[in-house]
Order: sequence, then C-alpha cells, then structure tokens
Amino acid sequence: MNRFLLTSAFVLAAVPAAFAAESVAKPVVWPQLPPKAPVSNVKLVEPHLHVTRAGKGAPRIALTFDACMGKTDPRILNTLVDQHIPATIFVTARWLRTNPETLAVFLAHPDIFELEDHGQNHIPAVDIPTKVYGIPAAGSPQAVAQEVKGGSDAMIAAGIPQPHWFRGATAKYSLSAIAQIRGMGYRIAGYSVNGDSGSLLPAKMVEKQYAAAKDGDVIISHINQPTHAAGEGVAASILALKAKGVQFVRLQDIPEQGDDDTTN
Repeated sequence: MNRFLLTSAFVLAAVPAAFAAESVAKPVVWPQLPPKAPVSNVKLVEPHLHVTRAGKGAPRIALTFDACMGKTDPRILNTLVDQHIPATIFVTARWLRTNPETLAVFLAHPDIFELEDHGQNHIPAVDIPTKVYGIPAAGSPQAVAQEVKGGSDAMIAAGIPQPHWFRGATAKYSLSAIAQIRGMGYRIAGYSVNGDSGSLLPAKMVEKQYAAAKDGDVIISHINQPTHAAGEGVAASILALKAKGVQFVRLQDIPEQGDDDTTN
C-alpha cells in the first residue's frame, strides 16, 4: 500500500514537470493576422460652380437636377413645364432606360431643358478603389472613362444631343479624374447650393435651402424621387423664387466659373 502511494505521488509530481518541459520545447505561436488594408489618402474634392452674376436687377440662379435612377417626380417636372422655368437635367443611362415618357417631355421642350451627362451607372468619378458615401467608386482611369462615355453614348442613342457637361455620382472627384474628364472634352458641374441633400431633406428644410440662394448660385436637387417629401419643397421653392423675380438660366446659356479646374 505504501509502495502504491509513493508511486502515485511520484507520477503526480512528474506531470507538471512534463507540461513545463513541453511548454518550453513547444512555445505557443499565435496565428498571423492578415495585414490591414492601406488607408487611401487620395484627395477628393466637391467643386463649387457659379454662373455669372446679374449684378443689378433680378438675381440670376441656375437650377440643376440629377436623375440618378428610378422614376420621375411629377411635382418638380410639372412645375418646370407649367411655369416655363429653364433647368439643366443630368441623366444617367440607368434612368433613361426606365423613363421614356419623361424623356419625351424633355425633348419636346428644348427651350426649357438642357440635358447633360450623369454617367452610365451612377458611379463616383474617382480613379482609385475607394468608397464615397458607401458607394464603390469607379476605381481606375479606364472605369472613369467608361462611366462618362457610357452615359453620353446612352444619351445620344436616346436622341439627346451630345452632352458638354458631366456630373458624377456624389459630386465628388479625385483631382486626376477631373483632369481626365476635362481631357475628354467635358466641363464638370459642381454647385453652390445643396437644395435637397440627395432628396433626403424634409420639405420645409428644402425651402430654407432654396431661399438662401443668391445671385450667381447653382442649385443641385433631384428629380427622380417622387415618394420623397423633398420634392414638395423643391416645387414650392421654385415658385417662391419666381415670385421674387429670380432670373432662371441653364448652364449652356451663361458663362460660369468652377473650382478645381472643372470649367477652365
């Protein structure tokens, strides 16, 4: 019995030593973590654009609307047509495919509507891989060129004259993409007043944004969100500006000046 106890004690005492020896012989190796993705340091700009100020007399304002995808807001469209108010509309190839009736209205009123290029698939015109407001950018010079040319090709195929202006999704650009698009023969349309923040503002806030516009401002809003409250505010704001005697102009009709070599 004593021999059994002594043997058991010996074995139990040897166990920790064995583990210790094993831990020394085979140190724990943590698995390698994948390297962090490099943080992009590309400079993105959101250019401003102004038209030539009227100076004395009625203030001059350019209304611009993005038709990104989806449908058409009849509140805005009807106001522009009924009140005969000039506007510049930036259309994507995606929007053109699903809105032939609205396109027919635009083409029937060339004295009111100027149609320009908003791209093929509503992709930010940034030539390196990144995201803008969660939207994957074009990511390369080739993809930027396709976004611009794909948009203009769709416009021409739909019977729209060759566009001379381009506005990319999110209205943010890399400086190198700006130079590339300018080299393709386009002016790049910034803005000076954000009328509806992507059609996400409530109607009353839209009205405040429009009311703050001054002589020479270019307002950006959206004409493709008929279910959003912002459209009600846009329509009311257009009427309010007209009542104040504002002179509405299209980008093709008046000299302009943009930041970051977007128009020079």
